[in-house]
Amino acid sequence: MSVQAKRRADYQPPAFSIATVDLHITLHPTQTKVKSKLSVTRQGEHTLPLCLDGDNLPVNAMSINATPVSDNINDSTHYVLDEQSLTIHTTQDQFELEIETTISPQTNKALEGLYLSGGAYCTQCEAEGFRRITFFMDRPDVLSIYTVTVVADKSIAMLLANGNPIERGEMSPTHHFVKWHDPHPKPCYLFALVAGNFDLLSDTYTTMNGKTVALELYVDKGKKSQGQFALESLKRAMKWDEDVFGLEYDLDIYMIVAVDFFNMGAMENKGLNVFNSKFVLADKNSATDEDFFNVESVIAHEYFHNWTGNRVTCRDWFQLSLKEGLTVFRDQQFSADMTSPLSNRIKHVRVMREHQFAEDASAMSHPIRPEEVIEMNNFYTVTVYDKGAEVIRMLHTLLGPDGFRKGMDEYFRRHDGQAVTCDDFVSAMQSATELDLTQFSLWYSQSGTPLLTVAHQVNQTGTHTFTLTQQTKPTADQQNKSPLYLPINIEIIDEEGEVYTDNEGVIDNGMVVLDRPSLSFTVNAKGKKLTPVVLGNFSAPARVENNLDTDALLTIFKHAKDPFNRWDAMQTLYDRCIKQIEASPGCVIDNTIFEGIKAAIEQEKDNVELLGECLVIPSFETLCQSRSNIQVESLVKARQAFCRQFAGALEDSLYSIYNAIDCGAYQYEQAGVNKRRCKNVLLTHLARLPQHEALVVAHYNNADNMTDTLGALRSAQFTKKDTFNGLMAKFEAAWNHDPLVLDKWFALHATQPTEDIFATITMLCEHPQFTMSNPNRVRAVIGSFAFYNSEKFHALDGSGYKFVTDYLLKLDPLNPQVASRIVTPLTQWQGFAQEHQVLMKQQLGRLLNHKGLSNDMFEKVSKSLAYDKH
Repeated sequence: MSVQAKRRADYQPPAFSIATVDLHITLHPTQTKVKSKLSVTRQGEHTLPLCLDGDNLPVNAMSINATPVSDNINDSTHYVLDEQSLTIHTTQDQFELEIETTISPQTNKALEGLYLSGGAYCTQCEAEGFRRITFFMDRPDVLSIYTVTVVADKSIAMLLANGNPIERGEMSPTHHFVKWHDPHPKPCYLFALVAGNFDLLSDTYTTMNGKTVALELYVDKGKKSQGQFALESLKRAMKWDEDVFGLEYDLDIYMIVAVDFFNMGAMENKGLNVFNSKFVLADKNSATDEDFFNVESVIAHEYFHNWTGNRVTCRDWFQLSLKEGLTVFRDQQFSADMTSPLSNRIKHVRVMREHQFAEDASAMSHPIRPEEVIEMNNFYTVTVYDKGAEVIRMLHTLLGPDGFRKGMDEYFRRHDGQAVTCDDFVSAMQSATELDLTQFSLWYSQSGTPLLTVAHQVNQTGTHTFTLTQQTKPTADQQNKSPLYLPINIEIIDEEGEVYTDNEGVIDNGMVVLDRPSLSFTVNAKGKKLTPVVLGNFSAPARVENNLDTDALLTIFKHAKDPFNRWDAMQTLYDRCIKQIEASPGCVIDNTIFEGIKAAIEQEKDNVELLGECLVIPSFETLCQSRSNIQVESLVKARQAFCRQFAGALEDSLYSIYNAIDCGAYQYEQAGVNKRRCKNVLLTHLARLPQHEALVVAHYNNADNMTDTLGALRSAQFTKKDTFNGLMAKFEAAWNHDPLVLDKWFALHATQPTEDIFATITMLCEHPQFTMSNPNRVRAVIGSFAFYNSEKFHALDGSGYKFVTDYLLKLDPLNPQVASRIVTPLTQWQGFAQEHQVLMKQQLGRLLNHKGLSNDMFEKVSKSLAYDKH
């Protein structure tokens, strides 16, 4: 397979600009006509032809300044067409180009470009989908003003596009039209069109300067009541962005459309956001607390893109973190303000530790601003998004809220209406501080996870010397690493919780900046046992090696000021216990440890938010990041053994607190969320003890909300098989009518580590409501198995790897984006024991040798196998 990598270093400004785009789109399932009129201007002195991207599009007609253009190369003005581009040879420097083409939305199963699914026309153009609709310079640094006329049969009631509606009427007795105009120049990846028959929720929002904005939310017929929370979330996001960043919405109308068939979570198209239904539809019967949280978070994320992504966009796709890392940080701050800073921070850190650290350690390791790529869709990674957000968070920490706001204001002042780079953003931030951000900028170009090592020595005079050392190991894409600029939150405490400061003044307001390989400082505390609480609140995206004993970890839990650090100490303690069982299978954890945990639980029994977080045992995925040469079976069994010992040793405390928590009638508000979360975590532990099986069943039967219902079903995975299957059957009967809720049922089945899991998944794929064309359903079944059924995916006979690969070979031709994401666990073979590596690479080899593999899959698979030679 011959593929061409794209490199950031090869960037060249566009040879032409396109000031205005006039689209006339007549919708038809298989014969949609797209007429484009482009105002083109040559940029600079050159004789290059105009090269437009087009993915297997025909040219029905073409003209320049109303004069037809042919494909006769003997003509001075002519075009050359191939499968991927349209090259127009002309000597004119400024002209009006008209092109007509035809596309078939109904047969577009990749869900990129314009497609017809579930009875509605929909678009997805990021990253390079616009070229599937019409010929264009499909790159983010070509900004144009769009006017779009959508024509359709009158049976299709709603015709939507970007901007403001400026005209509507009849085109013929059978067809009608709506014309839209977006006054803000935008790249083509932000183009959107939706046409269908929906239920409409309407509202208004008055901006800080008194402008009334119409808010419109389009959902499938019959789903109107499930859209109200999303609409309220949008208004909260609009208000928050005004209050925190002074950013006001800039069109007369803001529209959101929820569709079932969508590859991503949502898309920030200017004024017309297209959403996966799972991030819009929510009510107290069908949605969990997590669903409500995600709806509000994703609604906010896409709205915040209006400024950080739309008004200021990326020069090229290598700068993707410019908009995504920044906007993820903004939506995290919003969610923390709307709900809880602690639970939000823990949620984000889990993503980093479970997924981003794994990506850093794999063949797909890359900086948040990558250097090269084959398929642009593969840029949408946890590194670009979540690590990118952590880099922005470090800037926020270093500059403080006021300095960060000052830098943001300067960023918009300089670059509103432009396509810019990560360097431009850092430059704007530099203007708001006296700090030199030169070294900090390495975060944008250096890949890998730094390891922060803490050494602690005490001399006879009672002087404690602490040494912090940083090191980043070579990664698949980079051999040589430099010291990074690490803001490290640190707290030195004794056994009573008293805080100590250092002699050298290295600790400044609870923070140490480590900008070199190592740094030492001293603390005087004769006769005291000091404990360093390092990288508090995960102040930098790094791993920590801090050899603390059990007493020190429990001291942190009892006395650390930041509740995040208290949670983190318990996670470290659990990890250590599991390692002990791994090293000596069958061993019993010393009861003094459980007594210490019990005392900690009793101390916090009324603090249900912290308790609910601290009682969660680290996941298999998190545990993998602190291990190498992973023997999956032994790790899974060690974790299971610790969970059983944990439940047995602490049963009385867990049961007592479970019974003491009164959640009351369901309402989505933070106090209730905290209680339900804690109670369901407690239930998960108790479910491992046979005597509490009836408690799980009662929890299910008494649930008045989806959070508790799902909590009971997850806990039932640890009870007898008949109990689990019985509850699952009741759940399916109750919710068979709701696709989003049924996804939860599919996922629970797919993550059951039963011996007949492949028969189960095969039956799931034959379920009447399963379809390979629905990304949500595929992710719920195959994705859940590959990512979260660790025991069976990593079965030592290789059956799990083969099962997923067999499915990917069928999925890739249909939807390469979804396939290339599900292949991720296979590509992360590096940390596992040799016997696993051989089997995983065997299946990757099958994929690589498959004729017709998509670029999306080829890039990830080929890089993963090439890493073997690294």
